[in-house]
Amino acid sequence: MSKKIYEALKWASSFLEKKNRDQNAGELLLRHFSGMSRTMLYANMRDELDPAILEQFEKAVHEHVEGMPIQYIIGSEEFYGRTFMVNESVLIPRPETEELVLGILQRIKRETPLDVIDVGTGSGAIAVSLKLENPVLQVTATDISADSLNTAKENAKQLGAEIEFCQGDLLKPMIEQKRKFDVVVSNPPYIPLIDKMWMSEVVTEHEPHRALFAGEDGLDFYRRFMEELPLVAKAQALIGFEIGAGQGVRVAELLQNTFPCAKVEIVNDINGKDRMVFAAL
Repeated sequence: MSKKIYEALKWASSFLEKKNRDQNAGELLLRHFSGMSRTMLYANMRDELDPAILEQFEKAVHEHVEGMPIQYIIGSEEFYGRTFMVNESVLIPRPETEELVLGILQRIKRETPLDVIDVGTGSGAIAVSLKLENPVLQVTATDISADSLNTAKENAKQLGAEIEFCQGDLLKPMIEQKRKFDVVVSNPPYIPLIDKMWMSEVVTEHEPHRALFAGEDGLDFYRRFMEELPLVAKAQALIGFEIGAGQGVRVAELLQNTFPCAKVEIVNDINGKDRMVFAAL
């Protein structure tokens, strides 16, 4: 049975609302499968949808209702003004992480060719964005997952960012290679395990748990970093972490205890929540 564009959107909106999903998901999915911009979609509301597109669209709406994130269905997410490929091997980049990238860029001298490492790169969003925003940076990106690295490599290739990739657990590959860095940045897993109980299945059933959860209090990876950072950070390095809301003081204390002379600052995100911790050694 054929449908006009407005009929398909009306059905999706009603169905999504009934299932407690964002009603706007219908528009995003239909734009993806039809290849139309928002303006074009609304200008052609009374046009008949191609049956093949309608079938894809309705299937995708049902998949989203059952918990599949829209970004995985579409296969991409916007980050720092660019489109990054995403899949179930990587965490979907969040707007809060854009603020971490901005915070790093604001704290370094643009014309200086610094050595930067993005630890646990996932989709490569941080590493690629830093490189493209400040091309003189020498950026290395690591991840423990080969699948994640493959996704990051593809994003770097598609977006034209020259980055060195290395598979390994946190900073261990760099320690083995005796390499030192001017900037260490990471958005590590920081969600306490208990939070899984109330989180949406859109997240817990589809996004990789290794990129989400970090022990009973969510601080496991920051503690591990404190053991490894002194072995890879240069004497005047900058360290930047994304953190979970409410973790700022504890992560700042970990950094201050590890680097007693460092200037450590907790920075809130646009919503007023503590979201980043920076340490200037």
